[in-house]
Amino acid sequence: MGSMNPSAPQNRNRRVAMMAAGMALGMVGLGYASVPLYRIFCQATGYGGTPQRASEAQAAGVKVMAGRTMSVRFDANVDPGMPWQFRPRQTTQTVVIGKRTLALFDAHNTSNRPITGAASFNVSPNEAARYFTKVACFCFTQQTLQPGQSVAMPVSYYVDPQILEDKDLKDLEQITLSYTFHPVPGA
Repeated sequence: MGSMNPSAPQNRNRRVAMMAAGMALGMVGLGYASVPLYRIFCQATGYGGTPQRASEAQAAGVKVMAGRTMSVRFDANVDPGMPWQFRPRQTTQTVVIGKRTLALFDAHNTSNRPITGAASFNVSPNEAARYFTKVACFCFTQQTLQPGQSVAMPVSYYVDPQILEDKDLKDLEQITLSYTFHPVPGA
């Protein structure tokens, strides 16, 4: 009768343990990568109401659809407990589709200390997000307001003319752009 190698089960157990540890590390890595990957996916597709971004050069090449307009409504909010006032200067704008437009928001720090905030944003209806394109926006970076400071925050955008070719959205009359400012911990 042949003798069994006593270290064979230990080697097999080590291999299984190493494979399990490797899978656990891989899942942790995927967990950390999922947020930026999801953000990239949303920006590329407009999924979840995430507007598109365009460079100055890309915006300059967009065809303006003279006579074709759409209403854009603005919504502004702050995270509960954040000592800012934040509002759009205009509730709505009627824009020419394809024409770059500027909207202004006002922010005011009502506290006696500097507060840094970051804006989250979305477009509704969600399906319209892939046609709502921001060229420049305060929401691309964190904003720090000193005690009592008030600032104007611009957003430059356009509605992509391709919206007129979307059978589900070609008759859409209004898009809503909504922002919510959140405090940045430790900033």
